[in-house]
Amino acid sequence: MLRSLYSGISGLRSHQTMLDVTGNNIANVNTAGFKSSTVQFQDTLSQVTRSGSAAQAGAGGTNPAQVGLGVQVAGISTNFAQGSAQATGRSSDMMISGDGFFVTSKGGQQLYARAGSFDFDSAGRLVSPDGALLQGWSAVNGQVNAGAGLGNIAISKQMVAPAAATTTTTLGGNLPDDAAVGTALTRDVKVFDASGKESNMSLTFTRTGAGWDVAGADGKGGVGAGALTFTNGALATGGAMTVGGIAVDLTAVTGYAALSTVSVTGKNGNAAGTLESFSMGADGTLTGTFSNGENAVIGRVALANFTNSGGLEKAGSSSYRATASSGAATIGTAGENGLGSLVGGYVEMSNVDLSQEFTNLIVAQRGFQSNARIITTSDEVLQELTQLKR
Repeated sequence: MLRSLYSGISGLRSHQTMLDVTGNNIANVNTAGFKSSTVQFQDTLSQVTRSGSAAQAGAGGTNPAQVGLGVQVAGISTNFAQGSAQATGRSSDMMISGDGFFVTSKGGQQLYARAGSFDFDSAGRLVSPDGALLQGWSAVNGQVNAGAGLGNIAISKQMVAPAAATTTTTLGGNLPDDAAVGTALTRDVKVFDASGKESNMSLTFTRTGAGWDVAGADGKGGVGAGALTFTNGALATGGAMTVGGIAVDLTAVTGYAALSTVSVTGKNGNAAGTLESFSMGADGTLTGTFSNGENAVIGRVALANFTNSGGLEKAGSSSYRATASSGAATIGTAGENGLGSLVGGYVEMSNVDLSQEFTNLIVAQRGFQSNARIITTSDEVLQELTQLKR
């Protein structure tokens, strides 16, 4: 009878744990990146009342007789299945589609999370709602070294895209073959020096008896000249010239009649610019758009993976820490080595299945009630025993 009492108590404790875990799952149904947990039960030691025996020549063998001593919680496992995606429209929000964890740092401790709801602090660093710093690699001159150590991802409005000098200019279109000798066409090109200072380069096309002469001036004393001739509209001679150190490519210019469409089709160089916005690629690369129209890589978000994700220990604030059971983190780039891809402007919601959780509540409640009935029944039997002598 005492054994049944203690078995019932162990059942109450175990089902209370199941209720606690299920209640926590339901409480976090709207927590971004939350992963639900499941309780597994196992029986405890059994008392052997009779040992088994081997078969003999004149008698058969017997099985052992055992009385179980209750139930206990074998483990609480975490379900890392993908949660649903919720669009936020915020460029700083991120979602991992597939396996992997964001790497964060807080108080010198490296943590891991699936929740990708990040924002900026006063230093321009991407941080989680509890202040953990998102980790990755910062770009140097537009290049990311994924083999370097991890650091804080910082995106500041004070970021500057450096100026670049104009070194090449390309023109295309048509020069009219039927234009009168002496006809002049001028095309202006905005160019930049190494400091980003803007100036105007002028290209003048003058019709000659043989074709077109080209004269260039960059406004700083630099000049250049060239000549173009055409055969049946196609460029025959000329096509390249230099004006004050800027190479001018005219090979795409044609010379058919009645069309005057010559224009600048391309050039390099730009003034310095400040960061206006940024976007994230599927591999976690952050690309900034600057006020000068240039796009440049400014960093890349790192992801981590584990041999046994179920061995991670919950550290609060929707974060995990590595343990001996999970193994060491493998750091890498999204989309490589089994890591999922990243999606900007979305967050991963909880993977809690409410229908399953409410069913688990019923199962846990009935299990608790059944074990309570074991205790009351054992108590009634003990009461009958004590009343044998009156």
